[in-house]
Amino acid sequence: MAFDVDRALLDECVHCGFCLPTCPTYVVTGDEAESPRGRIYLMDLASRGEAPVAGPVTQHLDSCLGCLACVPACPSGVRYNALIESARPQLDREVPLDRFFRTAVFALFPYPRRLRAAALGGLLYRRLGIQWLTHRSGLLGRLPARARALEGLLPPVRVKDLFSRTRGAEPAGGGRTVALLTGCAQRVFFKPVNDATARVLAAEGCNVAVPRRQGCCGALSLHTGRDVEAREFARRTIDAFEGYDTVVVNVAGCGSVLKEYGELLHDDPRYAERAAAFAGRVRDVSEVLAELEPVAPRHPLPLRVAYHDACHLANAQRITREPRDVLRSIPGVELVDVPEEKICCGSAGVYNLLQPDMAEQLGRRKAENLASARPDVIATGNAGCLLQIRRYTEDGTPIMHPVELLDRSIRGAAAETAP
Repeated sequence: MAFDVDRALLDECVHCGFCLPTCPTYVVTGDEAESPRGRIYLMDLASRGEAPVAGPVTQHLDSCLGCLACVPACPSGVRYNALIESARPQLDREVPLDRFFRTAVFALFPYPRRLRAAALGGLLYRRLGIQWLTHRSGLLGRLPARARALEGLLPPVRVKDLFSRTRGAEPAGGGRTVALLTGCAQRVFFKPVNDATARVLAAEGCNVAVPRRQGCCGALSLHTGRDVEAREFARRTIDAFEGYDTVVVNVAGCGSVLKEYGELLHDDPRYAERAAAFAGRVRDVSEVLAELEPVAPRHPLPLRVAYHDACHLANAQRITREPRDVLRSIPGVELVDVPEEKICCGSAGVYNLLQPDMAEQLGRRKAENLASARPDVIATGNAGCLLQIRRYTEDGTPIMHPVELLDRSIRGAAAETAP
């Protein structure tokens, strides 16, 4: 197959190596081919026809998490994000990459109704004692790594959350109108985060709308090279949020892709202009809260909080201060430092299902670093990170979205209580 990448983008790399210590797969393996610099070199060889795309080139490009930690670290401004995003669709189309398993994953995760049925099955799996039996018998350890990863990432959902939807909210006296993206996996597995987001925004003076026709934003598809599918999801999302000046997102991976819609649909004559305008209206919930003058009183939460920077919030959107400001606005909260805070947790969309061994090494490493800070609560602004860190946190430390903690503070509820 011909491998086509932008020569100008490749030539921006001067092979200085500043990216190496920021790259999770390089940090774990020490393998040059598992670094951004090494992957750029492989892309260069493949584009010149000096290395076959199938084999090591595909293997090392596919093992990239897409965390983009290398992008802000690069002194030459190499747009590695553009390189890897242009490479992955070519691999997906031309090289068999576990086609059956990936097809099954994407037949499920972007669709809330299907996910809801799967989540109900997971709930029965736990409540009927099947999970206990699977672990006690040793059967789980004999399953393939991907099956173990899927089992370990099952979230503790509640039946009432599976069959209810997040509703809009209005403050007394009215105010700024915002539209909330409820997501696909987010609305099924983390409905309490969506509910808390709506309550907090209303408490701070916003009219919160929740458009009913919304679905998956396309983030999972785009980050895995399924660009045609991602564009279709993007068009539907733009249609669903027509007429709203601000679109609020509480999932880092979704927010980063929503802000890229202008680039994703730049050659679509019907949507190019609308996509660019839409991207300019997207805000992470922490950005919106930073723009608002605090209105609701905060009740103290005397907690040591370890904040984990979700990669697509910190590296793709360059949002690091605002979530911390949200947490610092809560009386009694002490933010604690975490070793290797910029290293990815290994979630990366569905990476922890597609590359379970590397994801497990990174997940355990992240959990150990977080635990070393002795936090009462771990906070992070991305659904995948919440699942991944929860899987490897063995001491029972609560793991929450920052907006959930702010919601508890505004309502005067303890961090350990149910919403």
